[in-house]
Amino acid sequence: MSKIGFLYPGQGAQTVGMGKDFYEQSSLAKDAYEQSNALLSFDITSICFEENDLLNRTDYTQAALVTTCLAMTREIENQGIHPDMAAGLSLGEYCAIVAAGGMSYEDAVKTIWVRGNLMHNAVPDGSGGMAAVLGLSGEQVKAVTDTVENVTVANYNCPGQIVVTGKKDAIEQATPAFKEAGAKRVIPVKVSGPFHSPFLKGAGEELYETLETVDWRPLSIPYVTNVTAEVITDISQTKELLRDQVSSSVMWEQSVRRMIAEGVDIFVEIGPGKTLSGFMRKIDRKVNMFKIGTVEEMVTVVEKIKELM
Repeated sequence: MSKIGFLYPGQGAQTVGMGKDFYEQSSLAKDAYEQSNALLSFDITSICFEENDLLNRTDYTQAALVTTCLAMTREIENQGIHPDMAAGLSLGEYCAIVAAGGMSYEDAVKTIWVRGNLMHNAVPDGSGGMAAVLGLSGEQVKAVTDTVENVTVANYNCPGQIVVTGKKDAIEQATPAFKEAGAKRVIPVKVSGPFHSPFLKGAGEELYETLETVDWRPLSIPYVTNVTAEVITDISQTKELLRDQVSSSVMWEQSVRRMIAEGVDIFVEIGPGKTLSGFMRKIDRKVNMFKIGTVEEMVTVVEKIKELM
């Protein structure tokens, strides 16, 4: 029997116009956007649908992506497709927890707004950064970061793509060492800070105060955590994991492999872009990988999944 895994992207996937067709064609999705407008006291739809300077600013990015991905999820589930397990990359983990029944939509949106603000303000603009190291294994990248101060691994995305994080000048100094180790390229990531690094530990501690106010609910399905790539079935662990996630490496490749080991053979990337689908091609080409970022894609994918089940 096939198992379905819902996957949610992280920061960087956002695009102008994301979710607009869902908003226009699905009353369930429209309600989600309207809920976010009320919860956040600003117009999230204009940030998602119209050209603006805020969509790529961490605090707004996170709220916009969570709103969009969960709005899409409502309509996808309304079409009869439900997950057996879920996972999300960085901020996408909040969507996974909502899909797993562990927290309400309202709590997810309010908490991610706090998280985005804390991360945006954690370090002075320009002092920290991230870079994608292409062509090396996680072990090879970590071997270099272990010899350089103020640089650590942020994301184990897939074979041959590891993201490092830390002080901007330290990453620049480490770049020749990555290339000497065999890296094909080292590409700066367009972010405003050293996310998933020890520099954000204080932000995680502050976020914990908000996480303690969340109405945590028993999980209806398991989800896989970024922090350890373990399957979570007990919601009582979640607030500590989300606190630690802010300053810990994202074990994405390991998370996906764990889902596959648990029997998930149909994966659906929900949200704008196709980042996670690209990672999957390098992690395991044998699984069924689908992407839903538009209503048109949803119609096609729902039909294909129903044929597989």
